[in-house]
Amino acid sequence: MSVNTPSNSVPGSTSRFQVHVINESHGSSAAVSDSAHPPLYEETSFGDEAQNRLRISFRPGNQECYDNFLQNGETAKTDTTFHAYDTHTNTYYLQTFGHNTMDAVPKIDYYRNTGSVSGPKVNRPSLLEIHEQLAKNVTVAPGSADRVANGDGMPGDEQAENKEEDTAGVVKFGWVKGVLVRCMLNIWGVMLFIRLSWIVGEAGIGGAYYLISRSLGPEFGGSIGLIFAFANAVAVAMYVVGFAETVVDLLKESDSMMVDQASDIRIIGSITVVILLGISVAGMEWEAKAQVILLVILLVAIANFFIGTVIPSNNEKRSRGFFNYQASIFAENFGPSFTKGEGFFSVFAIFFPAATGILAGANISGDLEDPQDAIPRGTMLAIFITTVAYIGVAICVAACVVRDATGNMNDTIISGMNCNGSAACGLGYDFSRCQHEPCQYGLMNNFQVMSMVSGFAPLITAGIFSATLSSALASLVSAPKVFQALCKDNIFKGLKFFAKGYGKNNEPLRGYFLTFVIAMAFILIADLNVIAPIISNFFLASYALINFSCFHASYAKSPGWRPAYGIYNMWVSLLGAVLCCAVMFVINWWAAVITYVIELFLYIYVTYKKPDVNWGSSTQALSYVSALDNALELTTVEDHVKNFRPQCIVLTGGPMTRPALLDITHAFTKNSGLCICCEVFVGPRKLCVKEMNSGMAKKQAWLIKNKIKAFYAAVAADYFRDGVRSLLQASGLGRMKPNTLVTGYKKNWRKAPLSEIENYVGIIHDAFDFEIGVVIVRISQGFDISSVLQVQDELEKLEQERLALEAAIKDNEGEEGKGGIRGLFKKAGKLNITKPAPKKDGNITTIQSTHVGEFNQKLVEASAQFKKKQGKGTIDVWWLFDDGGLTLLIPYILTLRKKWKDCKLRIYVGGKINRIEEEKLSMASLLSKFRIKFADIHIIGDINIKPNKESWKVFEEMIEPYRLHESHKDLTTAEKLKRESPWKITDAELEAVKEKSYRQVRLNELLQEHSRAANLIVLSLPVARKGSISDLLYMAWLEILTKNLPPVLLVRGNHKNVLTFYS
Repeated sequence: MSVNTPSNSVPGSTSRFQVHVINESHGSSAAVSDSAHPPLYEETSFGDEAQNRLRISFRPGNQECYDNFLQNGETAKTDTTFHAYDTHTNTYYLQTFGHNTMDAVPKIDYYRNTGSVSGPKVNRPSLLEIHEQLAKNVTVAPGSADRVANGDGMPGDEQAENKEEDTAGVVKFGWVKGVLVRCMLNIWGVMLFIRLSWIVGEAGIGGAYYLISRSLGPEFGGSIGLIFAFANAVAVAMYVVGFAETVVDLLKESDSMMVDQASDIRIIGSITVVILLGISVAGMEWEAKAQVILLVILLVAIANFFIGTVIPSNNEKRSRGFFNYQASIFAENFGPSFTKGEGFFSVFAIFFPAATGILAGANISGDLEDPQDAIPRGTMLAIFITTVAYIGVAICVAACVVRDATGNMNDTIISGMNCNGSAACGLGYDFSRCQHEPCQYGLMNNFQVMSMVSGFAPLITAGIFSATLSSALASLVSAPKVFQALCKDNIFKGLKFFAKGYGKNNEPLRGYFLTFVIAMAFILIADLNVIAPIISNFFLASYALINFSCFHASYAKSPGWRPAYGIYNMWVSLLGAVLCCAVMFVINWWAAVITYVIELFLYIYVTYKKPDVNWGSSTQALSYVSALDNALELTTVEDHVKNFRPQCIVLTGGPMTRPALLDITHAFTKNSGLCICCEVFVGPRKLCVKEMNSGMAKKQAWLIKNKIKAFYAAVAADYFRDGVRSLLQASGLGRMKPNTLVTGYKKNWRKAPLSEIENYVGIIHDAFDFEIGVVIVRISQGFDISSVLQVQDELEKLEQERLALEAAIKDNEGEEGKGGIRGLFKKAGKLNITKPAPKKDGNITTIQSTHVGEFNQKLVEASAQFKKKQGKGTIDVWWLFDDGGLTLLIPYILTLRKKWKDCKLRIYVGGKINRIEEEKLSMASLLSKFRIKFADIHIIGDINIKPNKESWKVFEEMIEPYRLHESHKDLTTAEKLKRESPWKITDAELEAVKEKSYRQVRLNELLQEHSRAANLIVLSLPVARKGSISDLLYMAWLEILTKNLPPVLLVRGNHKNVLTFYS
């Protein structure tokens, strides 16, 4: 259907929507003027944009009709009729709702842009104009008149212990024993004694988990923590295999091989790891003592090597390539000489595990007296000492030993032989055949070069044993500790079994055995050059994230990030992270890809599971900084109607006490707008503040647990209204400030104290004063389920007592004699148990029927009605007054949600019986421009007729207890009654707003007739003009308007556009 069809034509084609014309003809005579030719009022168009007030022009000769327009500051019934609404002349019929009102009906001109070519923009009456009290002395200027509003109203008043661990007997280490010794032993590991010489020959001279997880959060920490723990377990195998290689070399020299080289390495390695496991299980104190002894042996071995380099070499050692310090040898070994299949990064991959020892102290941070001081001091000193040692050993071995040697003392150069120009040739030895056939000695071929060079070879062997076994022991301790820390955090719930510790030091025995199994699996590989690159990738990934953690913490600018060492620079950390990642791919790209795929999988898993942990990570800090920056940036952007979204303050009290109110609000704010659950604590400030502060975290946690995207806010105040007023003014941040107040209907208003009713209606007045929209939600059973929660708490206590009694009975089973049965009764008496409580399900809705009498089961069911998926049905929108579009926007948003998507919108608007087609086309055009889909449009004719006598009688009986009836008294008595009961409804007030009262009752009849089967009714909220409508009359209006209906949302926007048809 074309929306441009002339008003006097009827289209012949079927409309894409249905329009139901409802002609309320019966009883219409009550609304008809007694005058045969009543004067007509016409509202002029808003020709001047600067004029924001409606103007009413009097037709010639009819100005006297205005004399009956106002009575006591309110509109009274007039015997006049007005022109019908006309979209071309911008006039409309002011008596659509039974009395002269300035509360405008929905109109397309209110949503036009200024200067629109399709028609002039018209400003609707502001919320201030229809809400504020009318001036007592009204001066009518020519061509203008003050106008009156209809009226209406807000919510009722609702409302871990740290266990200290026994530290006696716990072993704690200082920075020397706990960090320095461990780091040095790990760094001076297998690579120093049995691979460094080979590396020089090839290349020439030229608590990580805690750090990562607490810096970057559980997603990064959990994924890399698992890999780091695994890498430490594999490192055990690497060190044990290095030890086994040395033992096998000794067996080979003495011709005592058991099977073959690989099998012997597996046998010796398996036996060794079992012994190390026994030392570890014995406890940290034994392991620490063993580490000190091993360090002493290691230092003696290193000193023995340096001494050996200056002891003159003999023929046997020269034949094996050792010539003491020679400049020619140093010059020859200065540059790289990679053998086939080797390169810088392949050699680096084998050497890199030597550097993994830098975290040996950090990995046992829980066992340190002062980790903050011990870790940086011990680690940095260990790095310095071991670096000097490595460089010294590399230079010495490169200056003393040639790359290839035959080991044959007869390979000397005889006078007259040609020399190949090598350093060995210049020193009288010809090792040229090593270029064509494998040799067993020299830097490139002999892994036991340090033993050969040393002054006393068995000391080097002892050093190798010390280095490999100490490193293996440190890794065997580190891996379970890291793994235990990971499991304790419960990031991977399936690994919780390994979190348990034993003894005063909380030893991770289960983690030890897991590490043992992993180490045994890799020991069976029996090849150090294969194992080393595997853990290089894992450790590089860990170090990359450690560096990135430091950078990220600095970048997040968290005040809690305060590095104690002054030379730190965040960009160096970032460079280190990038280099680690790059080296991983250069060493072995496919291994790097696999490592990152595993990390990514674990990261996604942890992100999906959302573990309940809070570590103050830099990710949190960066999120805060990002949110703050975005909030500040928002303040620089002007609000635009296209970006409007409901941002709600919901007066739920504690969010768990009114779940249905929160659910319906969350349905139209989730992922689109702000939602703040608010609670006001009324009473003595000291007690209120204490109660408020103690519950803040718990109530916000409840929202998170129930996946409700909302905030919780609370205030303490002397009066409920004062608290809500504070929330309305101070809630939000920048542009993210509430624009809508959502509250439940005060169902018990007829029994409530007068002060509560004044608070309730007063809060609605306050919201309108602050230009905040109002949504009042009414459901048949009400919202407050605090009584149900109280019953649930009592049942939980009974259940705990029952379990405690069962435990007491179990503890006393089989006891005889003194204290047996008597002790049992004493325990039962302390528990104050009279009978066991029946079991119950944790869900409120499944509490056993035996307790149904203790609470209202229907209330429980009603509290969950908006959690359920709404079946096929309708949302009926009674858009009676143009409030800027909020009454239409909220139900539209609801239809976008999964739970409400099967509900169709039916639009109900008021109209005149003689303008049905025009008003139908006008509303269809407006909705089409808004791009809002609807199933039907219903034009309600003659809303202003009187309700039937039965309905009116119900209303009169409702307000009877609150009427003053002063008109039946003499003047003196009437004045006295007014002074004594100023809150009561006077006869003058009731008469002045009689037409409005008729309308509320009549609307309920129409709602009963047309929307009784709707899933939800969204209805324009009447506005009570301050000082004109008493609180009790307003509550009676709301009561009769929404009585005996499905869930109702009474909505009133702030009369500023929230919808636009301009893209």
